[in-house]
Amino acid sequence: MSVSIRRARADDVDFLVELVTHEDVEPFLAAVRSKGRDEILAEIARSDDEPEAFGVFVIEVDGERAGNVRFTRANQRSRIADLGGLAVHPDFRGAKVADSAARLFQRHLFDDLGFHRVQMEIYGFNERATRHAERAGFTREGVRRKAYWRDEEWVDSVLYGLVADDLVS
Repeated sequence: MSVSIRRARADDVDFLVELVTHEDVEPFLAAVRSKGRDEILAEIARSDDEPEAFGVFVIEVDGERAGNVRFTRANQRSRIADLGGLAVHPDFRGAKVADSAARLFQRHLFDDLGFHRVQMEIYGFNERATRHAERAGFTREGVRRKAYWRDEEWVDSVLYGLVADDLVS
């Protein structure tokens, strides 16, 4: 099995809409996440226009679209990127696709784009994502209690970070 990542293209939009609205994916993504075709096309265009500050990427397994991951530059001077939206289609779960993709993405952000730190927030109820973050080398840095209104209740957010020095060569 070969896992790769690449910047999303306009011809990926239908796959991305289907992925982020899938009943087994959507509950775990940010409630404010873009889910419509036009919004996602705009994000793909921004990814092309601002490649050092914003990125929408497609995860592929043996050349087949399997997931999505994205980043936003949070702080230019301190070279910090916010990660988000890591989603693997349910058809590809169980093979550690997310782990492989995360490591490729980390290398791209650190080595190619020059970030010093990458960070992310995960809903506290998303146990699969917290296990993934720890397998992918992130350090749990804290919890923001009742940080987000999601599905008619307040939910915690777990903060994770990774700095370039943490990566194993």
